[in-house]
Amino acid sequence: MEGHIFEYHKEEDTVDIEAFQGEKRRLIQPTSLKDPKLERLKEALVDWINRTLKMEHIVVQSLEEDLYDGLVLHHLLSQLAGVHLPVEEMALTRTAQLHKLEVILEELDKRLGLQDSCQIKWNIKLIHNKDLLATIHLLVAMVRCFQPDLDLPPNVKVDVVAVEVSSGGIKSHVQIEVLTEDSNTGSDFLSNSEREDPIEQLLKLEAHKVNTVKKAILHFVNQNMSSMGLQVADMDKQFADGVILLLLIGQLEGFFIPLYDFNLTPVNQSEMLHNVTLALDVLNDIGLQMSSVNPQDIVSQDVTATLKVLYALFNKYKEK
Repeated sequence: MEGHIFEYHKEEDTVDIEAFQGEKRRLIQPTSLKDPKLERLKEALVDWINRTLKMEHIVVQSLEEDLYDGLVLHHLLSQLAGVHLPVEEMALTRTAQLHKLEVILEELDKRLGLQDSCQIKWNIKLIHNKDLLATIHLLVAMVRCFQPDLDLPPNVKVDVVAVEVSSGGIKSHVQIEVLTEDSNTGSDFLSNSEREDPIEQLLKLEAHKVNTVKKAILHFVNQNMSSMGLQVADMDKQFADGVILLLLIGQLEGFFIPLYDFNLTPVNQSEMLHNVTLALDVLNDIGLQMSSVNPQDIVSQDVTATLKVLYALFNKYKEK
């Protein structure tokens, strides 16, 4: 592999060495590409993407070929974080694709808590150039952030050839790159407190203990909604359209969310999803990170997702 790389760059050097000055490339060794662990990781990521985007009729077959233009990443971000970015649905030209990726990756890096560029193992150019290493790093980071309970194959490592072109020639070295760590050592990219989410732990307890906590949260909700003449009787269902959730956040924070920003009487799933997405965005803005909660889950009356949001509010405002 190293020999082929050297030959390739030397041929280019005879044409125009300046065109490659300062270029650094990191390529997975062919032997690692055949590693069964890497194959299982790729299959797991493809399966995760396809399950997440099933309702949107998007099917991914290859991580290298299907993510470079930003369409899949755009829909993943929308589904997982409820983020709707002002980018065109189908970017057909290279310029349009690069712009779309720039907007998407900027938002993703912010959601992943990676403003420090030295922590980021992907960029616009790498993703658009179908770089498998960068694409996998990005997807693993997204899984760890948005769905930390998803089991990815542990202890996946690859041999990577790092090549740098300079005026003095070509330098290269081989290093081991960790894609996922041993399952006993915790998260492989981000530290996820979500792995010990109190609500997920709670729901593993006896039913009467779960009901006790739910009653306490319900009392907290109704106490704060009473001034508006509203009362919640069914926590699992009444938050699905996002209306009461938005009103509750406004009450707790002491601000009014303009009625034109959301649907006060939503009549379909799209309007409900808009409301819930707006509510989660507001929570993120006030410092309650709900990155592990998918807006669609709340609309679908998922008990765990709804409780996570309400518990976060309860935990912050119960003493006020």
